[in-house]
Amino acid sequence: MRGIFVTSTVTACAAALTLPLLTTPTGAATAPAVRTAPAAGLSGVPGSTRSLPLVPLTPGDRAVGRAAEQGLPAREVEPFSLVGIVWDNAAAELRGQAQVRTRAVGSHRWSTWQDVQIHDDDRPDLDSAEGASGRRRGATAPLWVGASDAVQVRVRAETVTDRTPEGPAFPVGLRLELVDPGKDPAPEPARPQRQAPAVPAAVPARSAEEPTVPASPALSEVEAATSAVNSLLAPLGAKEILARDKDGSGADVAATGPGDAPVESPPQDPDTDGAADVDTTDDAADAAADDSTDGADQASRYVEGGGYIGPRPRIVTRAGWGADESIRERGFVYTKTVRAAFVHHTASGNKYSCSQSASVIRGIYRYHVQSSGWRDMGYNFLVDKCGTIYEGRSGGVAKAVMGAHTLGFNSNSMGIAVLGTFASSTPPTAAVDAVARLTAWKLGLFGRNPLGSTTLVSAGGNLFKKGTKVKLKVISGHRDGYATECPGDLLYKKLGRARSTAARLQGR
Repeated sequence: MRGIFVTSTVTACAAALTLPLLTTPTGAATAPAVRTAPAAGLSGVPGSTRSLPLVPLTPGDRAVGRAAEQGLPAREVEPFSLVGIVWDNAAAELRGQAQVRTRAVGSHRWSTWQDVQIHDDDRPDLDSAEGASGRRRGATAPLWVGASDAVQVRVRAETVTDRTPEGPAFPVGLRLELVDPGKDPAPEPARPQRQAPAVPAAVPARSAEEPTVPASPALSEVEAATSAVNSLLAPLGAKEILARDKDGSGADVAATGPGDAPVESPPQDPDTDGAADVDTTDDAADAAADDSTDGADQASRYVEGGGYIGPRPRIVTRAGWGADESIRERGFVYTKTVRAAFVHHTASGNKYSCSQSASVIRGIYRYHVQSSGWRDMGYNFLVDKCGTIYEGRSGGVAKAVMGAHTLGFNSNSMGIAVLGTFASSTPPTAAVDAVARLTAWKLGLFGRNPLGSTTLVSAGGNLFKKGTKVKLKVISGHRDGYATECPGDLLYKKLGRARSTAARLQGR
């Protein structure tokens, strides 16, 4: 799938920092700190990413070239809240068990050992410009640990058996990433109305070739560009996109085109029922046509009365959660349409409060961009345990933005990540209902039935070979397109509820 690239402007900076040791009873030596990342962004939101190379903790097995354990002895560090482990070769695999324990800021008590999920299965497609870039690194899933100022790490190699693959269990360049998400941005002044006003059917829309909206005194050029792609939904620089009822949500179709270019779609027949009404064209020929069609030449449309488009939910924008736009790659990448939504869990743990959600998201954003080497946040949207919806990857919440969430199926789809780990923990009802509200609106903008199925062409993964035409549910779990535990057994079991609720919100 050929992405449509629209440019903006971005800058980058770097700083150096040395981290002190924490004396341990063993007296083991630790490695010096290495690479650091920006300490403050354009919006003034502080934050940083620091790397510490892992060192051998036990002797290796010279016969097979395996180190039994790598890690870091306990040491004091600058404050951080999120951790992960990365390595040089994105194609290499870490085989074993990774654990961390941390000390909370202002406390002398250490946490118990916490597992770090060693397989981060959310990633760019391998044949995309992002996936093929030399910046990409191998990475575990990030883990939210809360404000901490000391850390200890151990990574143990898997037990060697007759079936153990040859080669080292530890890829080259193992490093611990310590992410400080910084403080939350200042709150936006309260508005008298919490519902967006209705707009007339004839909604003006600019073409992608028009100049970017100039930055206001409070916004940098790149921040203005990031906000401008949502300009039909919210004022420039807005920290939230207000909810809109179903009668008015049809006007949001005007905001679905790449950049500022609107999209044309045939009207939907309200007399049809079930899954067939939106997916009759989702066959192999149509999927192949998507690969050769440039979405930039499409014209405007408006669905009277909202059609099968659900009410627009309230969405916290990137400005609202404090994205440092200077660290991501410039521009936006679009695909033609949105055929499916893949639901994920972030596998970052459940030990966060709703007031910390923006910090967790900033941490994941930094980990994806600075630690993993991606162009931007991988997910298109994120949802917290209280049901708040957040804009993820930049490019416009109503648009077909190409994400990095489901290897092999990032084209013509969107990725929604629920903050937390749901292998054995039940996802909050508020979060599941938020997924339903979001999909009712966003999938409705592109004429998709949440109860239906669709066909996507695999770009290559561990479940489907490149070029395979795969029939998937319009609302799928990550594991449906890639062999992974994501989104966790208990969240996966809730997808039926999300589908039925989304369909009801669309008026089906």
